[in-house]
Amino acid sequence: MRKFVFLAMLMVVPIFLFGQSSQTNRTTMYMTYGRTGANLREFNNMLASKGLSPMRNGYSNLSFGYLYRFNDFVVGLELFQNHGPKSNFDGYEIDYNSTRFYLNVGFSFTEEGRFQLIHYMSIGSGFLNFQMLPNAEPETFQALMDNPAQGFILREGNLHKGTWHMTGFLTEIGFQMSYDLPIPGREEAFELLARFGYSFSPFEDSWKMNGIRFNAAQSGPFLRIGAGITLPDQNFFYRDASLGAHLVYGQHFTRPDELNTVLEENGLRPFEGRPNNWGLKILGETKGFLYGMDFYNLGLSGDANESKTQTLNSLRIYANAGLKFFEQKNLEMGGLAGLGYGNIRYTLTDNFKPDFPLLFEEPKHDGMMKNGGLMAKPEVYIAYGIPISINKSRVILGLHGGYELPLARYRLGDLSMSKYMANPYLQFSLGFRP
Repeated sequence: MRKFVFLAMLMVVPIFLFGQSSQTNRTTMYMTYGRTGANLREFNNMLASKGLSPMRNGYSNLSFGYLYRFNDFVVGLELFQNHGPKSNFDGYEIDYNSTRFYLNVGFSFTEEGRFQLIHYMSIGSGFLNFQMLPNAEPETFQALMDNPAQGFILREGNLHKGTWHMTGFLTEIGFQMSYDLPIPGREEAFELLARFGYSFSPFEDSWKMNGIRFNAAQSGPFLRIGAGITLPDQNFFYRDASLGAHLVYGQHFTRPDELNTVLEENGLRPFEGRPNNWGLKILGETKGFLYGMDFYNLGLSGDANESKTQTLNSLRIYANAGLKFFEQKNLEMGGLAGLGYGNIRYTLTDNFKPDFPLLFEEPKHDGMMKNGGLMAKPEVYIAYGIPISINKSRVILGLHGGYELPLARYRLGDLSMSKYMANPYLQFSLGFRP
């Protein structure tokens, strides 16, 4: 239920606010990179009790976001991928990473202009992965089937099962400073920005896995710098310049048939159904030229047998460019070409792992194989805009169709997954465009 409430907040709050008449407006898409200070205290204490060195403090942050300013108020969406430092122990690599999805709201201390100072707060949910696996993967997929107990993998809010499995309540409070650099001949400007503040995981046991709390992996003081594309106020109301944010849900018409055959040959259950996805699409337009970014996550999961669970996950990130070739009143059509990154990850996990410290002493329970590379896609879309204010802001309903083309081999050991990665897809989108 809380997930549907969060989705309602994402859509209803912006529509209510954007529906008001305002005199200054700005939209921005941006990327940031930085560091967050963190100490996995309970896990490090366990290592210290065994006479081992602690894991290094802190983790890196890579984010992509969309921000809309109306008058002095700001609202936006932001995706984070965070990576912890890797440690080596007795032939194993200990590592953790997390994903977050935030709704940002805030207030600007400065008038609309090249320099902006914003105070904001974020709320959202996330995913945490903590693992201890051998330094090298098995050479073949059959080797993983023969010996699946490679190490251990702990997941909370398991994104690998699908986007809606993200969990927890995460918050962030911070400040953003930015400065615009004009782009000659363009409505857009290049924006440089910096952020600092503190991330929180308010509930003590939200990220407790196998007897140890990992809350610090989702919290801590941070400093990030970044850059983006922004539509300043003086150019914002041009009908031929806009930048919108859209939530997308889609179906991919593919099945992991080759993988399922190998699973059945080894006494495991095959994956059922087709992968679907939830994601974020940012789409901008200037005089009929389209540009933007896509982020979405495909997940399949199920029981492998009575004691094990398996997932097949793929992340897709695309940079898109194209043309709008039809527009009549509130209806439009366009085409895009995308080039980006995709990965494929198969995980087989034991459902009955012990708690720490025994899990650290006897780590062989789970196994995983992964690969990644370039992806490309052509896409066409049709969209209908519903006006919600006098300044031409609209709710956008869209239908997107395309075909994904793998530009890499995508092998899990010796098992090719290229056929699975190449697929037609259909997506529905709901978004906002000023």
